[in-house]
Amino acid sequence: MVYSDIHKEIVEQCKSGSRKAQFELYTKYSKAMYNVCLRMLKNEHDAEDILQNTFVDIFTKLDSFAYQSTIGAWMKRITVNNCINYLKSKKIQLEELGQAHHDKYEEETSVPIGLSVEIVQKAMNYLSDGYRIVFSLYAIEGYDHEEISQILGISESTSKSQYSRAKQRLREIFKEQKL
Repeated sequence: MVYSDIHKEIVEQCKSGSRKAQFELYTKYSKAMYNVCLRMLKNEHDAEDILQNTFVDIFTKLDSFAYQSTIGAWMKRITVNNCINYLKSKKIQLEELGQAHHDKYEEETSVPIGLSVEIVQKAMNYLSDGYRIVFSLYAIEGYDHEEISQILGISESTSKSQYSRAKQRLREIFKEQKL
């Protein structure tokens, strides 16, 4: 079985309009997509709203899904884009930082070892929207800085500096909050 063919039968049934298959697809992926929304939006109600809108988009656009990736990756991309569009509509601003700022933080590349996911997520809630989004896209969702720059409409160096500053701020939060 080709990796991109996972859940192909369910997807094809969804394309045919099967409500049962749509519910099954929703059941399989809604929790993971909700977690993406929650990490990016930092608000349960907003995350729930965007999740529902995302699944409407997914089922509306499903005919365009061509199995070039897994259905999960395709759905995650729509979810991330919807979160970003929501945040842009709230006029979130990402700082445009020069190369000097990037170089200053480039050497510090990791958060403290031994932290639980819960502690990191709690600390992420203290980050500004710009830092949290870039950190989430890079460190958690696995996008590279080139992809993040395209998604957010910022330079690649801004993505790198936002990520570096987010890590630095997380270190400060860990110390301040004694996490």
